[in-house]
Amino acid sequence: MNPLLQKFNTKYTSAPFADIKEEHYLPAFQELIKISENEIEEIANNPEPPTFENTIEAMAFSGEQLDRVSSIFFNLNSAETNDEIQKIAQDVSPLLTEFSSKISQNEKLFGRIKAVYDEKDKLELNDEQEMLLNETYKGFVRSGALLSEEDKKKLEKINMDLSIKSLQFGQNVLASTNSYFKHITNKEELKGIPEAVLQQYEEDAKEKGLEGYVITLQYPSYLPAMTYAENRELRKELALANGKKSFDGSEFDNQNLIKEIVKLRQEKAELLGYKNYANFVLEERMAQSPEKVFAFLNELLEKAKPYAEKEIEELKTLAKADGIEEIQSFDHAFYAEKLRKQKFDIDDEELKPYFQLEKVQEAVFGLAGKLFGLEFKEINDIQKYHEDVKTFEITEVGNKLDASTHFKALLYVDYHPRKGKRAGAWMTSYKNQYKKDGENSRPHISVVCNFTKPTKETPSLLTFQEVTTLFHEFGHALHGVLADTTYPNLSGTSVKWDFVELPSQFLENFCYEPEFLKTFAKHYQTGEILPDEKIEKIAQSKSFMEGYQTMRQLGFGLLDMAYHTKSDKVSDIKTFEAEETKATNLYPSNPETAVSPSFSHIFQGGYSAGYYSYKWAEVLDADAFQYFKENGIFNPEIAAKYKVLLSSGGTKDPMTLYKNFRGSEPKVESLLKRAFGSN
Repeated sequence: MNPLLQKFNTKYTSAPFADIKEEHYLPAFQELIKISENEIEEIANNPEPPTFENTIEAMAFSGEQLDRVSSIFFNLNSAETNDEIQKIAQDVSPLLTEFSSKISQNEKLFGRIKAVYDEKDKLELNDEQEMLLNETYKGFVRSGALLSEEDKKKLEKINMDLSIKSLQFGQNVLASTNSYFKHITNKEELKGIPEAVLQQYEEDAKEKGLEGYVITLQYPSYLPAMTYAENRELRKELALANGKKSFDGSEFDNQNLIKEIVKLRQEKAELLGYKNYANFVLEERMAQSPEKVFAFLNELLEKAKPYAEKEIEELKTLAKADGIEEIQSFDHAFYAEKLRKQKFDIDDEELKPYFQLEKVQEAVFGLAGKLFGLEFKEINDIQKYHEDVKTFEITEVGNKLDASTHFKALLYVDYHPRKGKRAGAWMTSYKNQYKKDGENSRPHISVVCNFTKPTKETPSLLTFQEVTTLFHEFGHALHGVLADTTYPNLSGTSVKWDFVELPSQFLENFCYEPEFLKTFAKHYQTGEILPDEKIEKIAQSKSFMEGYQTMRQLGFGLLDMAYHTKSDKVSDIKTFEAEETKATNLYPSNPETAVSPSFSHIFQGGYSAGYYSYKWAEVLDADAFQYFKENGIFNPEIAAKYKVLLSSGGTKDPMTLYKNFRGSEPKVESLLKRAFGSN
């Protein structure tokens, strides 16, 4: 019996991970695609005249089990993959793309959708229903519903090719990351690296059956070496290996894949009547056009570059004192850490004992309680996909007149790196929230990170950057947890891409508030609260290297936009990248390294022609937090308004949601003030 084809007979109908075997996936996808196709055919061939309910709403609720199985499978392909799952992904992705194409090219179905859409002014729809209708109609048009039969077939093939190539891109990056490690037996070569990190390097060596120490390209391993290793040659070697990921001529090289992906995206855009892929994407974003994005990025570039150049000059002075005449990019983290320690008398290793993972988690849970009335309880009767995963039941406490608690969401947390887990941190969902047949069906949300594992001697201790990472991903999680919409495809994080980072970046701000930090920054051995002067230094350090970080993000954003507005100019990857990012470069470029071949955000993830949205969302989050700062960071009235924004998902235009919360449009000055203390 295939558990993926049954109703999940588990608590909260959670994913039955323990019962699922790899051989279940492909047959389940094949069967569920058939079932979903039949549901769509029933809607398309309904003899009744098309209405919002029997067409638009019916579609929104179709394919529920297929959606759930897809989320289980593809989430595991990121968090707990292996060769077999990757092979299945290669088989399944084309099936799903073909299914999606069949729906979008079903003329009878589109005829019914168009009939409802053409009558929308006569229908008495609420805001959410109107949004669903508009998004459904636009989705079909943007998927080729108005194309000729010949062009529909072309589009179907393009989508299929893109699906396969994007998947291959990600698999190559993971394989390239895992293929390198640096084995060191002489501890002297690791001078400067903190003892707790060395313990982790020893554990990693033992896992490989080696004596001594092993450094990998996984960030919890790589970053401490780049930040603390006094051995410049080691930093150089690691940076070279990291910069050559999928850019080394090996079987995992992504250069040709990049050219193929951007060419296919351009063909798709032109087929659908757009000048380029960026125009196609941005039509559905707050930013609306490439011109507006370029203007936004270049305005920030002009304002941030002087600050960035001043920061690099300070690092050059430090490096010269060590006899380094020309500072390189692989020196940046090391000297930035030195400067940070000088300026603020703090370093990550000194702070880490105050940021035990469990305590940071308690703090973020407590913050959600204070702002939104949520409570978190760890439960052990939910099946997990790995022993590292923990599960929590989230409830919402009623008001004083109603002391009851209401189940709000199921939360999975998965914090530590593993061989089958991709690098980075992300929030995802195993089940969306929606309302149907009088029931508010609650979401199942997951937060995945790659924090240093605990050892026999020490618990998992976080750098301050990792603290902000956890808050960031938890901000996304709250968007899902608080969802309160009717339709699953407008729920939680189902919002425009340049709005989706607001909740995550907003929550990071609390990490720099002394009043809040004192509640959880406590030494894991003594319980001592982080001293006031250190807390003050952390608050001051928020804008440390902000110029450099801004330039780095702008470089990524400009490169992304260039790939998707100038695809015809992409011949040599390194040359193209160097040209498009030269205005943001602060260090000499190394001809042996490139960012693009491992730029998974835009070639595997959903950020193509959308990477600018990180900075765009910073304007939103700076402006939103400024509102709290002016009125108290735990202000209940403002928190209640912000909760409405989060719970509304994609049911309204994001600018409308923002203005309802803030009372005005966001101001770029809020970001400049926070970043550089000026307008």
